[in-house]
Amino acid sequence: MADHVQSLAQLEILCKQLYETTDTTTRLQAEKALVEFTNSPDCLSKCQLLLESGSSSYSQLLAATCLSKLVSRTSNPLPLEQRIDIRNYVLNYLATRPKLAAFVTQALIQLYARITKLGWFDCQKEDYVFRNVIVDVTRFLQDSVEHCIIGVTILSQLTNEINQVSFSADSTHPLTKHRKIASSFRDSSLFDIFTLSCNLLKQASGKNLNLNDESQHGLLMQLLKLAHNCLNFDFIGTSTDESSDDLCTVQIPTSWRSGNLAFSHFQATVYQCLFKEAAFTVKMSNVKFFFTFDLQSLSDPNNYHEFCRLLARLKSNYQLGELVKVENYPEVIRLIANFTVTSLQHWEFAPNSVHYLLSLWQRLAASVPYVKATEPHMLETYTPEVTKAYITSRLESVHIILRDGLEDPLDDTGLVQQQLDQLDTIGRCEYEKTCALLVQLFDQSAQSYQELLQSTNSSTMDIAVQEGRLTWLVYIIGAVIGGRVSFASTDEQDAMDGELVCRVLQLMNLTDSRLAQAGNEKLELAMLSFFEQFRKIYIGDQVQKSSKLYRRLSEVLGLNDETMVLSVFIGKIITNLKYWGQCEPITSKTLHSVRKLVKLSAVQFMLNNHTSEHFSFLGVNNQANLSDMRCRTTFYTALGRLLMVDLGEDEDQFEQFMLPLTAAFEAIAQMFSTNTFNEQEAKRTLVGLVRDLRGIAFAFNAKTSFMMLFDWIYPSYMPILQRAIELWYHVPACTTPVLKLMAELVHNRSQRLQFDVSSPNGILLFRETSKMITTYGNRILTLGEVPKDQVYALKLKGISICFSMLKAVLSGNYVNFGVFRLYGDDALDNALQTFIKLLLSIPHSDLLDYPKLSQSYYSLLEVLTQDHMNFIASLEPHVVMYILSSISEGLTALDTMVCTGCCSSLDHIVTYLFKQLSRSTKKRAAPMAQESDRFLHIMQQHPEMIQQMLSTVLNIIIFEDCRNQWSMSRPLLGLILLNEKYFADLRNSIVNSQPPEKQQAMHLCFENLMEGIERNLLTKNRDRFTQNLSVFRREVNDSMKNSTYGVNSNDMMS
Repeated sequence: MADHVQSLAQLEILCKQLYETTDTTTRLQAEKALVEFTNSPDCLSKCQLLLESGSSSYSQLLAATCLSKLVSRTSNPLPLEQRIDIRNYVLNYLATRPKLAAFVTQALIQLYARITKLGWFDCQKEDYVFRNVIVDVTRFLQDSVEHCIIGVTILSQLTNEINQVSFSADSTHPLTKHRKIASSFRDSSLFDIFTLSCNLLKQASGKNLNLNDESQHGLLMQLLKLAHNCLNFDFIGTSTDESSDDLCTVQIPTSWRSGNLAFSHFQATVYQCLFKEAAFTVKMSNVKFFFTFDLQSLSDPNNYHEFCRLLARLKSNYQLGELVKVENYPEVIRLIANFTVTSLQHWEFAPNSVHYLLSLWQRLAASVPYVKATEPHMLETYTPEVTKAYITSRLESVHIILRDGLEDPLDDTGLVQQQLDQLDTIGRCEYEKTCALLVQLFDQSAQSYQELLQSTNSSTMDIAVQEGRLTWLVYIIGAVIGGRVSFASTDEQDAMDGELVCRVLQLMNLTDSRLAQAGNEKLELAMLSFFEQFRKIYIGDQVQKSSKLYRRLSEVLGLNDETMVLSVFIGKIITNLKYWGQCEPITSKTLHSVRKLVKLSAVQFMLNNHTSEHFSFLGVNNQANLSDMRCRTTFYTALGRLLMVDLGEDEDQFEQFMLPLTAAFEAIAQMFSTNTFNEQEAKRTLVGLVRDLRGIAFAFNAKTSFMMLFDWIYPSYMPILQRAIELWYHVPACTTPVLKLMAELVHNRSQRLQFDVSSPNGILLFRETSKMITTYGNRILTLGEVPKDQVYALKLKGISICFSMLKAVLSGNYVNFGVFRLYGDDALDNALQTFIKLLLSIPHSDLLDYPKLSQSYYSLLEVLTQDHMNFIASLEPHVVMYILSSISEGLTALDTMVCTGCCSSLDHIVTYLFKQLSRSTKKRAAPMAQESDRFLHIMQQHPEMIQQMLSTVLNIIIFEDCRNQWSMSRPLLGLILLNEKYFADLRNSIVNSQPPEKQQAMHLCFENLMEGIERNLLTKNRDRFTQNLSVFRREVNDSMKNSTYGVNSNDMMS
């Protein structure tokens, strides 16, 4: 007893240290000790002791958390009787202690919900012992308010728990089993729980509740949460994303539709319930009811947000033609319009909720052309009011934001673009009114702006206000032009677009003339947004050249066709690159796609003058740091594509284009030739140069142009890249661009790397690749221990690029790798051995934690197992086991690309093994190669690895949502043929886990799977097995859907 008391005291001290101490070391030690406690054999008994005798809430929380882990574990699960005892104990504990700390109560309720969910199909004497949830909470509901809160919270948490797939606790709990539990709960208990919540709410509404009383207020809130969780249930297994309201239609069972909610106190949760109920029970004849609420409650942002979501649901449920036929439609649309206008005018209040109001009006406006009803929709009256409210409110906000130093909505370009994408449809409805308003407001602001610029005593604030107003107007003009729909547009509307475009281009001329003195970044970004919208609508082969827009542009600005407009756009691009080179947002957006521009003189100027003298961002002296040069790759990709249009086989034109880059390489070579040089300048020059070259290499996807680039860089300048890797291997800002350039050069995109039959360039290119991988790999491994938060940037990113580089060159089909061993060249062996060294330096967990590393590694492994299996077979046993373990873990990865690559790699390995075994059993078999014999020996020493992967693949196919069934089927046949006895045991285990009446059907499924399958891995046999597997999976799933037993997929892994 004394030991128990001492142990209890120690646990309570550790809990206080974990939750209260500010000393990091003490907290980590306490955490480590408590982790050991949760894994100890007597954890269960000590948890009960903590709950019974613990003096602090933290110890009670620890006990509840540990119990949740115990009941959730899939290996060595607790017996049924023990879980029933824990469930009953928790209920009694909560009933006798209604005033526990809130977080303790919540943890215990979570424990109850977890036990109930995981034991939903558990039977004891033909009774489903965990399904009597309403009976379990009845005694709570008949007691004090505190008990009622606990009872309602239990039901609410249980509903939420069953509705969610917990990937942490249920990582091996298949989705099919989760849906089976959720469907059973929906059919047997959910409606009763929902009815109970409604009845309790009705009882509450009939009483004079004092909402200032904390307990009564808490009870009402928990009832509303319970109702909301019931309505939020995933009824049909679609796993709707709550962030996407477009798809948020609740598929309520027919039997529910008679249910009515009677909510009297509309807090945020009530609005959430109404939002959910609107998805299935709102009758349009009663829609006016929504505006009878006490709208003062909407001063709370949460209430306002949910009410806006509720309004957005109206158009999702009904067509406009149906809405206009409702008796109260005229009054309702007026009320909604007034509410929207008021909301838009108060722009500073809950800006994220405006999306829902604009979404409603966007859908209404988009439906106008399709309305067949004779009743008036009245949108021609109210849509212009909404458009005007949005535009004027944004303009009026500019002065207040600048005066008070508030957060500027224009800084959130994502939110602005989202609203503009909705406004384009709204603004095109009654477009004459929209255009007249924009012209009036633009002329006022532009005139004021010009007067301020001409005045000698104008204040900076006044200029900033007008620039802000013009920024909004340019964004909005671009949006409404982008909202043009060809079949619904008229010549008059095109002429209106011309009026707006003329004004924006005139403003651009004014602002560009001032860039030498000052510029406004937000206004420039708005201009670029406008250009993009204009290009999509009015530039292209589908645009009529006689458009009224071009007539207006010709009259005002002398721009007769799209080619002249494109010249203006290119002039703007050059201006931006010249004056905004240090502004990454403007530079990046400026460099975004250019088309149909090659013949323009401005483009020819760029192709002939791509130097820092004309484009400041190409300079190296003023760069703040090495990572600021990313936009250079985009720039040269664009230039490279433009150059390729007319390049052909003109080597002189290519040499002329490459002159600035040639000079840069010569400058670096000169620096490297001396013992002392400016290292920072060399780094900046090199990084800028390789980023430029990578852009060109990416653009040159034709053989002729790429061969020009290859002959230019090899062999003259390749040693400079190798020297840079040797010098600065520990500086990722330098090595990453160099490695990426090399990976691009060896990538045989569009079969551009096709050397002549007499050319050794393929082999020479691989030698350079091998040298770079070996140099970087050997040096990066000397870094020693790297902090976890820096390991990707300093080490793993470079390794990932090396893997991608090696994969690209091995699968490029321009090198015959047999010649290396034949002529004693160690380039291939060096590259592969470096790969192994780098791989072994990476923990298994990191391979899957970093997506780019995962994809590069598994794609490389697929190539190695396909074409270089003899090398894999020759590796040391611990290396082979590491690779096989990584494949086993990758089979269950969430990334489909990784999973598919693992299946392919496993198929190659299994096929290799099967062929070697088949040869060894033949009477006149040729002597087996030493590496093959060694590999077979390793596999025979560790049969559990292949068996584990057989279990994993079969588990995924039967129980999981298998997204790549064909890929899974390819290695499965080989795994079965290599492990026939184990497969038979596995099959019997699965069959025996079924209910007695289902065992015969499951056995027949497995018989049909192997029907007609021969003991070989020929393509014809594989294809037949793949077909059988598709039928097998369908029949097994149908069988399990009709079963009331839960199949434990973990039995397969034992």
